[in-house]
Amino acid sequence: MHIAKLAAAICLTSLVGCSAIPTMVPDMEMHPSRAVRIDGEYGPLTVRQSKAILARLEKNGEQTNIFDRHLALEEEIVGSPLVAGNKVELLVDGPSTYGAMLAAIENAKDNINMESFTIENDEIGQRFAKLLISKQRSGVQVNLIYDSVGSINTPKAFFETLQQSGVNVLEFNPINPLRARQGWQVNRRDHRKLLVVDGRVAFVGGVNISSVYSSGSFGRPRPTKGKTTWRDTDLRMAGPVVSEFQKIFMETWDEQNGEPLAVRDYFPEPDENGNELVRAIGSSPEAAYNEMYVTLLSAINSAETEIFLTNAYFIPDPQLLAALKDAAQRGVDVRLLLPRKTDSDLVFYASRSYYDELLAAGIRIYERQDALLHAKTALIDGVWSTIGSTNLDWRSFTYNQEINAVVLGQDFGMQMQGLFAKDMESSELVSLESWRKRSLCARIKERAARLWARLL
Repeated sequence: MHIAKLAAAICLTSLVGCSAIPTMVPDMEMHPSRAVRIDGEYGPLTVRQSKAILARLEKNGEQTNIFDRHLALEEEIVGSPLVAGNKVELLVDGPSTYGAMLAAIENAKDNINMESFTIENDEIGQRFAKLLISKQRSGVQVNLIYDSVGSINTPKAFFETLQQSGVNVLEFNPINPLRARQGWQVNRRDHRKLLVVDGRVAFVGGVNISSVYSSGSFGRPRPTKGKTTWRDTDLRMAGPVVSEFQKIFMETWDEQNGEPLAVRDYFPEPDENGNELVRAIGSSPEAAYNEMYVTLLSAINSAETEIFLTNAYFIPDPQLLAALKDAAQRGVDVRLLLPRKTDSDLVFYASRSYYDELLAAGIRIYERQDALLHAKTALIDGVWSTIGSTNLDWRSFTYNQEINAVVLGQDFGMQMQGLFAKDMESSELVSLESWRKRSLCARIKERAARLWARLL
């Protein structure tokens, strides 16, 4: 299996061309006064209703350009609406995420759509497989997408067992060209982690289906000796926005020429479950530009008070690097929470090769010490939050299918701020003075890894 994974990595590397992250075009500055569309339980709200919701958020929040400048642009970039009336729950590690997911699957009545980069044949993978098979046999239609590279170590028999039980299984862009359903696109990967149950509950985030996430990240029993605790974040959502995530799943199924889905109630009459404004963003290399990348850059450029980024793989392109440095230099509190433990030494040292110029610009960098940080989240000005599968690296922005939720509002922003603060308690602040005293060996590793930045 390790040989197969190495061969796939070599294949991917050889196929990487000169793809570039899209340049911020002049249109990024257009239409700041355009009315922002907000959808409710029964479709678009009136302009007056939408303005009233945003005015309430502005009144409760800090001074920020997010409302005045960024939202209209984000909508024009992404195309999907801000949707009102949702309930969201922050899930901060594997146990809480799996517990919520398995409960949702257990309670499914009609259909389950699941999409994951990695599904492993281990204790967690088997728990999910057995429950999915049980639900399929009970009459619930289960549709599953897995990535061919991300799940390369999982035996084909694992997925064949699911298929033989009636589960619709789709392998995203098979490595084997003989199994490709369309043009062979081995470098394009499905890095999304998405679960939609009955069209009423959705989960997005960074958590794959794997036992590496089995241990908690905050104050719970430590993993057995020799194993590393993984720290990740997911989001559970209920409400009208779930239909937007359902659409994204079904678009991927259609694009990959999957077998026709059984007729089910994939888009039930929506229920308002809460007060949160949420936008679904599904980014793809097939689009004219990467929606998540451009909307994140716009939010950073609109920031007035704070930018808190938590990310597992931080290899910024020149535009993102410049945007963060510019924000710090105009007085924004910019903080990066990055991993000290890693599952990729090459990515780790490539990321650290940017530390000097970031620290010199006044950006604070924290490294999580006691767990392998795998989360991909952002909080800007205390009111704009995003959680999803998108890393801040070239691969996420140019080659991968990714999925994120944007949550707008101070109440959820306070939860995100609390989570960031909790992570900082288990992190070490990197100072410019100490950083410049690092060893020659470390510097050589950073420079060497930096050469591979666009391939990572």
